[in-house]
Amino acid sequence: MTTEMTRPTTDTVRYTVIDSTLGPILLTSDGAHLTGLYLDDFDTVLERLEAKVGVAPVLDDDLTLFATADKQLGEYFSGTRTDFDLPLAPTGTEFQRTVWQALTTIPYGTTAGYGELAAWIDRPTAARAVGAANGRNPISIIVPCHRVIGANGALTGYAWGEEKKRTLLDLEASHCVRFSGTWRCFFNFSWQY
Repeated sequence: MTTEMTRPTTDTVRYTVIDSTLGPILLTSDGAHLTGLYLDDFDTVLERLEAKVGVAPVLDDDLTLFATADKQLGEYFSGTRTDFDLPLAPTGTEFQRTVWQALTTIPYGTTAGYGELAAWIDRPTAARAVGAANGRNPISIIVPCHRVIGANGALTGYAWGEEKKRTLLDLEASHCVRFSGTWRCFFNFSWQY
């Protein structure tokens, strides 16, 4: 599934904190779209958002979008969801938004290199710029920047640390098997005898 992205509709930032397998997650929204998913350093994130828009973010635990995101993230962490169906509005340059859109096409349980991603967006010599855009992805997990690895297969460049990146990749890999060069992922699978 390709997730459509738009621009935030207001400067008012709403936020909530949910629990997950990785620990607490800070979600932000413009009221209609998810604008951020952060795994650490919440006070700094909220301070930066306030400095950016000029208004303090507003705690909103009742926003339906946050409940939907919490449900879908719970399904992802339990291994029953491979992609997300949420309205997204990440703030970034046109190039960054192009990279983030391309990230949503990397299939669950697989990885891609920075050079591959650059080629996908018709910028084959822009692997470093793709890496920089990947590192600025404000909606981690849902826009799966954790699926991008170094050309040598190394886990590089995850804003929330290599351990969390490895945890996410291991979670996805635990539901996938490689058959004849193609990855197949299984969910809620049980043998019938």
